[in-house]
Amino acid sequence: MQHDLPENDGRALIAAAIASRRMIRARYNSSELTLAPHQIILRNNALYLGALNPAKARRSDELPSLGHFKIDGLSDIDMTEESFVALPPEFCVPPREGDQLIFDGG
Repeated sequence: MQHDLPENDGRALIAAAIASRRMIRARYNSSELTLAPHQIILRNNALYLGALNPAKARRSDELPSLGHFKIDGLSDIDMTEESFVALPPEFCVPPREGDQLIFDGG
């Protein structure tokens, strides 16, 4: 499913990064993160970025999963030159009932 995204709040840049499978850097809760963006979802009238954080510590038996970051909380968003391989679709199901997929680059 795909919808046009307004040009504000970095959403167009995030959508371009999702479509081109390029990493983004952003500040979130005063921490700088490098993320592999996979999708934008709508939850409770707010947009969230579903992204893999490759720097997140995981147990050896833990599968990779998307974290969800409120887009309004992201700042200093920049697309990098680094590409990534997207997770399989079964790893990208919106996590909550009622979440609506807005954009996934597909």
